[in-house]
Amino acid sequence: MSEQIEVGQMVFVTDGEVGVGAVREVRRGASEFVVNIQNGGDFVLPFDAAKDVHFGKVVLDVQRLPKEVRDALRHPHDAEIHNPTYAASDPTDGALKA
Repeated sequence: MSEQIEVGQMVFVTDGEVGVGAVREVRRGASEFVVNIQNGGDFVLPFDAAKDVHFGKVVLDVQRLPKEVRDALRHPHDAEIHNPTYAASDPTDGALKA
């Protein structure tokens, strides 16, 4: 990773897509961070759940996320976008398959 995870950074499933949340807290001593997923709540994740951190963005490594986080990532924009299924615009990318 080229940068450190910091409070306030936007969180993404795929770089270049719509953000799905933000970092609320960083616990360096425990090597974890708290992310708020829009429409899903707060989740504590280990640092290795981030695939990359750059330009103030945290890109998650979906394969390292617990099921409840992946489930929350399927509905981050329900209140904004009608009939959303995936946080990524290409639902065939397989990133959020159950």
